[in-house]
Order: sequence, then structure tokens, then C-alpha cells
Amino acid sequence: MLLSSRFRWLFRRGLALILGLSLLSVALLLLLDRHYPPNLSRARDLSTVVLDRNGQLLRAFTTADDTWRLPVTTAAVAPRFFTMLQHYEDQRFRYHPGVDPLALLRALGQWLTHGEIVSGASTLTMQTARLLEPRPRTLANKFLEMLRALQLEWRFSKNQILDLYLTLAPYGGNLEGIRAASLAYFGKEPAHLTDAEAALLVVLPQSPSRLRPDRYPERARAARDKVLARLLDDGVLDARAHREAREEIVPPSRQPLPFLAPHLARRLSNQSPARIHRTTLDADLQAPLESVARRALQGLDERASLAILVADNASRQVLAYVASADFFATRRAGQVDMVQAVRSPGSTLKPVIYGLGFEDKLIHPETLVADVPTRFGDYAPSNFRDAYSGEVSIREALQRSLNIPAVQVLEQVGPGRVTAVLRRVGVELQWHERRGEPGLPLVLGGVGTTLADLVTLYAGISQGGLIAPLR
Repeated sequence: MLLSSRFRWLFRRGLALILGLSLLSVALLLLLDRHYPPNLSRARDLSTVVLDRNGQLLRAFTTADDTWRLPVTTAAVAPRFFTMLQHYEDQRFRYHPGVDPLALLRALGQWLTHGEIVSGASTLTMQTARLLEPRPRTLANKFLEMLRALQLEWRFSKNQILDLYLTLAPYGGNLEGIRAASLAYFGKEPAHLTDAEAALLVVLPQSPSRLRPDRYPERARAARDKVLARLLDDGVLDARAHREAREEIVPPSRQPLPFLAPHLARRLSNQSPARIHRTTLDADLQAPLESVARRALQGLDERASLAILVADNASRQVLAYVASADFFATRRAGQVDMVQAVRSPGSTLKPVIYGLGFEDKLIHPETLVADVPTRFGDYAPSNFRDAYSGEVSIREALQRSLNIPAVQVLEQVGPGRVTAVLRRVGVELQWHERRGEPGLPLVLGGVGTTLADLVTLYAGISQGGLIAPLR
């Protein structure tokens, strides 16, 4: 009876000691976690990206260290990739606390049996910790990785840890993260990966320099096929899917990342430190219009350039922004944003002149005017190719963009009134200030304005004269 009582006393004391040490350990870990949190700076140092209205990438910029590190989340990646990744790299990822005890025991047993490391025990969380804070691979640093993995699991959900891994995993050269790799190797977003492509991106971070498909395609293919074979053996892929995946070629070269609307992307990046810029543009419209612009240059002067701006008249949302036909053409000043550049508007202000003439009841569409050579003081405008039509209606004069009738109407309306009206609705005309107010040449392009202002003006005309800024 006495022995039993003594045993119970020792048991209670031992249990209290264990509990006390456990609580002390937890408190110590929490204190260390608070004072030595994981360094997340690499995860925040991301490429700036500019997206279209549907989230499609228009243009990205490298980080300060010249790396493509595009923001990405698990929701934007094909589910098959995660199935393969977890099956090949860390089958118990969803269940362990950052460190997998079973994998540790297996690796230790193999080491003791063979006298060398046969397989590692790194979990995806431990790999993420190493990507966040790269260190030489030593036993001490491996232990630190485990602690960091526990911290990450304490602080983040499993999907958030995968987000970090997907953003930082190395894929060869200056590619980091699955999104940059998918765009560079396959020309597609990671949401659309095939089995073969997903398998390659699963294995590539294990040795990104040695397995780069654009430099060592045979090595990359062998590594990919090893992943596919494992997935076949374990029943993740059936025989047909395995066969079809093995038949896919490995990409022999890197593709350039999307480079659409480069001028607008540069402007947005310079204006704001935000990493993600969402625009109203439509990439499916932007891309073909950039091709149209390049084709339109053929046969033009080698210094000529052009721009295209497309807006939805009702919403005023800009759908396409082609600021030059060739961004890299030095002789064409390709990097100048021709949407914002001040240029002569040519005859595009004629509808405004006639509209003000209607408003002032000076003319109506059937008013007859003389389209004949005319001097207005010391100003003697002419028609295109010096062709004149005699007596014409205002309607016909506008339809044919005749010059002499437009100058006649402007003389009655007054250049100052035109300038004031346009300024009031946000369209600024520019001219040499030493000449005072603009004169009659205004209607034939004798002032400067921007393509953006002209599109603003014409969108307003289409909406009954209601002028609103472009978005």
C-alpha cells in the first residue's frame, strides 16, 4: 500500500515536471518566434505586373536583382500540379506540422545503414523556409530550417505556404516562381499546364541549373519522365495519361514574357509603387492592334510612327493603348508615348467648329458656303491637292473635310471661343505663347493636342456632347 502511494506521488511529480517543461518549451518557442520571425522580404520583393481587365498579363518588370519573380497564388495554378508536387515531394504535407517525423526517421535509418545520405527529409515547408532565407547546406542550418518551418506552419495556412513556395522556387536562370517559369518555358499561365508540363515544373527546382530545359533538354526530359514514372507506379496517372505525357517535347528555348502596352505599363509602374496594376485594357484586342500598327509602318518613312487608342464610348474605358508601332525602334522614337505626346490634330477639330456654329445659330447643315480660294487677311489656306468644289452645303463640307468652308465658319465662331470651350471640358490646346491666342490655322491643325484628348472629345460627341475623362 505504501509503495503504491509512493508510486502515485512520483508519477504525479513526474507528470507535473513534464507538463511544466512542455509549457516552458512552448513559451520559449513563442518568445523566440516573436523576436526572431521568419524573414519574408524575398517574398515581398516581387516583379511589378500590369494586367488587363481579365487579369491577363500585359507586361512585367524584373526585380532590382534582375529576376522574374511574379506574384502567384495556388488558385491560379492547375490542380494537377499540386497533386504531382505533393505526391513527389511531400506526401504528408497536409498533415505534418512543418517537419515530417516519419521522413526524418526514414532518412536517419538510411544514413545509419548505408553510411551516407540516401534520401532527404525536407518537407515543402522546410524548402519554403530555405527559399525565404537561403543558407549553406549544413547540419546546423538544416536544424534552423526545421525551426523556421515550424514558425511558418504556426503563422500561415498550408495554402499560404504553398503560395510562398510557388513564388520563390527557382526554375533556372533568372526565373523564380511557377508563373514566370510557365510563361517563359510554355508561353502560358500555370492554370493551363498539361501533365507533362506540370511534371517538369515539379522536378526543376531540385536542380534548376542542371535541369534547365533550354540548355539541357535531355536531362530535363529524363527528370520529368522520372516524375511521370513515379506517378504511374503510385496510380496518380493511368497508362494512357503517362504515355501521352512522355510523348510531349521538352521546350527547347525560353520565350519572352508578354510585352503588351509597354508605354502604359511603364507609366503606371513609375506613378505608383504598387506591385500589381489592373487596367481596363483587353489583351485580346491589344495584341492584334499592335500587329496592325507594325504592319502599317511598312512603306512609311523610317522615322514615322503612329499610335492607336480604343475606348468604349459609353463607359469611357480604354480597351487598347498602342502608343507607338515599335517600342524598340530608335529611329522612330519608339519609346515616346504617342498617346500622350502633343501633336498637330490635323482636321479633327472641324466637327467642333461646325458644332459651335450650329450652337451660335450661325449655320445649319444645309447652309451654302463657297469652297473657292480665299484669303483671310494674311492667311491663305488651301484644300488638299488644291481642288475646290464651288458652292457646297455645310453637311458636304464636313463630310469631305474641305478646308476653306471650315476656316470661314471658324472666322465667325472665333478661335478664342473654341479654345475656351475645349478647355472647359478638359481638352487643352497648345500653341506658342508668343503668338498670343491661336488664330484661324487652329481648324487645320495649327495647334497641338494629344491623341488621348482627341479620343476623349470624340467619345463625348458620340454621347450627345457629354465629355468625361477616359479611364
